[in-house]
Amino acid sequence: MYRYDEFDQAIVDARVDEFRDQVARRLSNEISEEAFKPLRLMNGLYLQLHAYMLRVAIPYGTLDSRQLRMLAHIARRYDRGYGHFTTRQNIQYNWMKLAETPDLLADLASVEMHAFQTSGNCIRNISSDQFAGAAADEIADPRPYAELLRQWSTLHPEFSFLPRKFKIAVTGSKIDRAAIKLHDIGLELVHNDAGDIGLKVLVGGGMGRTPMLAPVIRAFLPITDYLSYMEAILRVYNRHGRRDNIYKARIKILVNDLGAAEFARQVEEEWALLKPLGLDAPPEELARIAAHFAPPVLDATAPTEIDLSQPDFANWVAVNTHPHKVPGHAIVTISLKAPGEIPGDASADQMDLIADLAQRYAGDEIRVTHAQNLVLPHVRRADLFALWQALMSAGLATANLDRASDIISCPGLDYCTLANARSIPIAQKLAVTLAPQEADLGELKIKISGCINGCGHHHAGHIGILGVDRKGEENYQLLLGGSGAEDASLAKILGPGFDENGIVVAVEKVVDRYKALRSGPDERFLDTYRRVGADAFKEAVYG
Repeated sequence: MYRYDEFDQAIVDARVDEFRDQVARRLSNEISEEAFKPLRLMNGLYLQLHAYMLRVAIPYGTLDSRQLRMLAHIARRYDRGYGHFTTRQNIQYNWMKLAETPDLLADLASVEMHAFQTSGNCIRNISSDQFAGAAADEIADPRPYAELLRQWSTLHPEFSFLPRKFKIAVTGSKIDRAAIKLHDIGLELVHNDAGDIGLKVLVGGGMGRTPMLAPVIRAFLPITDYLSYMEAILRVYNRHGRRDNIYKARIKILVNDLGAAEFARQVEEEWALLKPLGLDAPPEELARIAAHFAPPVLDATAPTEIDLSQPDFANWVAVNTHPHKVPGHAIVTISLKAPGEIPGDASADQMDLIADLAQRYAGDEIRVTHAQNLVLPHVRRADLFALWQALMSAGLATANLDRASDIISCPGLDYCTLANARSIPIAQKLAVTLAPQEADLGELKIKISGCINGCGHHHAGHIGILGVDRKGEENYQLLLGGSGAEDASLAKILGPGFDENGIVVAVEKVVDRYKALRSGPDERFLDTYRRVGADAFKEAVYG
């Protein structure tokens, strides 16, 4: 993984010192809350319902053990003993004290971490495939290109005050585990006919109030022209993006209004001016960055066959591990979704344990997924049983990856000032209700948002739930048919909403109808829905 050089460290240390002074001035009332708000947001600090919330950046979801232990320390020292992993591959702490945040940020800086560009109208944390560098199906590791984007975007003076927040995702596989079609910019590593590596560029996706799938604006971009082309996209957006209406400010609105072809034409026109200016990283710099992501030395002769006679272990291996590019190894997903628990939450003790296990079994790497789970990317198959036993002891061996209880959920009205309804209780009730039958149900992705901003990715759920305010009461809309994968689609509202108990019953009815309609046990929910249409499910729910 990437390690800071002296320039990276100097930038982060300087920001900590700057924010320490700003906090001191706020606490002494030298500056008002109104003046302080943009300063704290530039450091990932939000004022939520009960306390300050701090969002810490985890670039492209990659951590090592010392960083995860620091996140555990922060949970104990500054929060209430836990952290919440988000759908942007970050971590949030919900019980911050303003006076302590400079010390917290200094602690983060000591392990090459920070919290800026996790909020505000800037380029947010770059996300990527959580299996990057390990998956057997990838063309190349996307993380060097994500790191180059991180360095380019960090405190970029021209793009620090965009019309609206801006999200970029990079993947190296045709199997899309990064939801690139639902980002402002989605990038996929591809080969051209000559075998050269480049990028397929998608622009204008997103969820929220106006969900859209990003169209392709360039089928192949030479990797050497990477940064200048990104600069061209951002310049076109910064020039023409709406600043008069927050609901129409995202780049997806601009791309939709102009049309993908016209937007692409303007980008190409801008790029023609930028390309000769030397904005792209020289090959030696890209090589320097890529060297940080050299794959670990793994034993290709490690045994592939393991004892699967223990049924619970065998089920966990089948559900929560993924093929590794090196024989005798596996990618392990650690579920943070035990039924009844809060999706994405991990205690300080659990984080410490996972850090220990990453050191022992996974080449000292941990990944955060946009589905709010953690990944150990390089595990010998021969070590899986010992790893599983250790996870069992900490309540972390739930075998439910992409199953009904592996629910994505935002914090909702329990914490968030923007929310209209609670998300966490719905996720908990559904997980407990559906877990006993999820092996039969197969792949079923349920996603819950507490407001239209869509932080829970409800529009990308096979089953999506959106919390709304209905005359002062919490109400939940039911959506079906979404996907954030390579077969991306947007879920559609099925009909009138429900109260807290009603939405759980409605989902049960949808599941029952799916079991009655599927062509066989291997037809997943999404495929059944696409085959039969919404009306069959609407009849089951509403009669």
